[in-house]
Amino acid sequence: MHLHIAVIMPDHVHLVLSPLIDYDRRRVYPLSEILWAIKSASAHRINKLLGRSGSVWQAEYFDTAMHRSERLEQKMEYVRQNPVRAGIVARPEDYEWSWESPRPRAAAALQILGK
Repeated sequence: MHLHIAVIMPDHVHLVLSPLIDYDRRRVYPLSEILWAIKSASAHRINKLLGRSGSVWQAEYFDTAMHRSERLEQKMEYVRQNPVRAGIVARPEDYEWSWESPRPRAAAALQILGK
């Protein structure tokens, strides 16, 4: 996947990502496989750091696919503003639990689309 932005909120996580192509199997990586990998790796790391075991994540997830009329920048801005809407910070840049790809957004999207 190419991760465009991630914002870790106190009780949930927002990700904007673009699945990549699995050329060996001639398919786009399914979101279920991507999220399983993220949840598995992060749960192991979290449990190790906290010295515990057990579930970290809920089994389900809520996904929203972008429609053709939507822009990547719009989705990223929605995620970027989540801590502001929640009243945690006044400006998104003040929230320490967010990360955004340093690659230019338009160039990254075009590269993913193969253009």
